[in-house]
Amino acid sequence: MSNPVYLALDIPQLDAGKALVEKVRGHIGGVKLGLEFFCAHGTHGVHEIAHLGLPIFLDLKLHDIPNTVAGAMQALHVLEPSIMTVHASGGRAMMEDAKAAAGENTKVVAVTMLTSLDENDLKRTGVTGTPHDHVMRLAELAEAAGLDGIVCSGQEVKAVHDQWKKGFFVVPGLRPGGKATGDQKRVVTPRQARDDGASVLVIGRPISRAEDPLQAARDIEATL
Repeated sequence: MSNPVYLALDIPQLDAGKALVEKVRGHIGGVKLGLEFFCAHGTHGVHEIAHLGLPIFLDLKLHDIPNTVAGAMQALHVLEPSIMTVHASGGRAMMEDAKAAAGENTKVVAVTMLTSLDENDLKRTGVTGTPHDHVMRLAELAEAAGLDGIVCSGQEVKAVHDQWKKGFFVVPGLRPGGKATGDQKRVVTPRQARDDGASVLVIGRPISRAEDPLQAARDIEATL
């Protein structure tokens, strides 16, 4: 992949989102469309962004019984996303069925632990051990289920890459300055994540909410 940066399009207005993608398209490798975008604009919105000619990462984090997730994956075939997400905590059978139902050219990756969570959050949900332990367990489960890779923070990607040499690793929660902002707690810089084995770098607010999004995208690309 020539440019690993996927712009997280966290703009609720479709026209404004299209304009932003057009502005920075020369300095990103794809576009990530999440739950907020999909709920607002549906398949029509995904098609509108796809028409701009960049790969689409459809980040819906599917998590349900295996049959339901498989049906959802089949329903999304028509959108031809390059990457789709499911939750690793849905279990091996769910991940296996998700991969089996996905399009031939769609990478299915499992979300291990949201970058908005830390060890205290894990404990409150009944998960013992460190975030690192939790991510490693789920990465092993995703690999066993035949998925293409996982989503994890930049703090875990090196260890996961060392364990799963051929995995495809998506790293969100990146901050060019390395400082946590908003609801993100476990962050690293884009360059560090790439050096540690990230396949895709998901970057939203540092570009979309910059005073000059084009310059912000250029600056991030330059560090890579």
